[in-house]
Amino acid sequence: MSAFIDPVETVSPPSLTRLEALRLAVIELGGAAVSALPTVAGEVAFELTAAALITVCQSLRDDPRCAFDTLIDIAGIDYLTYGTDEWSTHQATASGFGRGVVGRDGGLSTADAKVDALTADRRFAVTYHLLSVRLNQRIRLRVYCSAGEPPMVDSIVDIWPGANWFEREAFDLFGIFFRGHPDLRRILTDYGFIGHPFRKDFPLSGHVEVRYDAAKGRVIYEPVSIEPRILVPKVIRDDVRYAPALHGTPAVSKPNV
Repeated sequence: MSAFIDPVETVSPPSLTRLEALRLAVIELGGAAVSALPTVAGEVAFELTAAALITVCQSLRDDPRCAFDTLIDIAGIDYLTYGTDEWSTHQATASGFGRGVVGRDGGLSTADAKVDALTADRRFAVTYHLLSVRLNQRIRLRVYCSAGEPPMVDSIVDIWPGANWFEREAFDLFGIFFRGHPDLRRILTDYGFIGHPFRKDFPLSGHVEVRYDAAKGRVIYEPVSIEPRILVPKVIRDDVRYAPALHGTPAVSKPNV
């Protein structure tokens, strides 16, 4: 009588999801020049080195596993003061103005040293949002600009012509230069505009204001006259709530709020 042999259960390797297959394809194409970022809302994200931007973008467009034929958007990022908060609302939500975080001048922000180290060479970055219409998949790329002023990165107009106006917008608002762009000039602000308004160190009120001068018959530029907004509570000296006529009582001393 032959001995009974239990059949060996074979386990087939799990199939990759579309996002996992895309992630492996990008890592294969980019090699050491790419590093994966956390997936957010089902969107694969990678950080690229500036030197490999053109090569990797061409591969993402031409490789059939990626087929990113459409550039959705380009956006600049300024990481100045990244990691510091103006309000520490998570730990103190009912302490009024006491929850304000003292900035660098006050010396109470423990993250200042880390922020300085982060933004010394990696202050400005550019993000690229790509779409594959054929494969119905998306990807997000981030590239840090070269250190120094002005920050600079290669233009991808030759890969996706739609990058033309997006790169002009990032140049206008952040002052990021795109090497090889065919017509890099302002697109949203005036020709004589000073500075780049989306930079973190740009004043909220701007540098100049414009008005029409009837005597000169033209628009003129003047130094801004708006007082800077200060997030400090003002002491209330007069308050109608303490008016004696409203209560029929003698006047009381007015507290300093």
